Amino acid sequence: MYEKRHDEATSGDAVHPLKDLTSAQFAALGGNAVAYLRPVSGDVLSAMITDAEFENDAVYQLLMSADGTPLLVTDTEAAVTDWLGDKNLGLATLH
Repeated sequence: MYEKRHDEATSGDAVHPLKDLTSAQFAALGGNAVAYLRPVSGDVLSAMITDAEFENDAVYQLLMSADGTPLLVTDTEAAVTDWLGDKNLGLATLH
């Protein structure tokens, strides 16, 4: 849990402790072991991934590493589960 220090609260310049982590520090927190699953529409994916074609009104499952790197795009959650089967990743869902 993050607590603002009294001097930060009064100065108006809140500093988040995770903002300035190096890649190595983030990995030490498990950043390389967490993946996020998020349903996204084809039109959003088309804007993100320009060298692939997606149906604009279809919903896809986007699996991303904690650093924002896309790992997998599929049309079913079952495919995500299968892909994760041999990976050492924890899964978090975004709302």
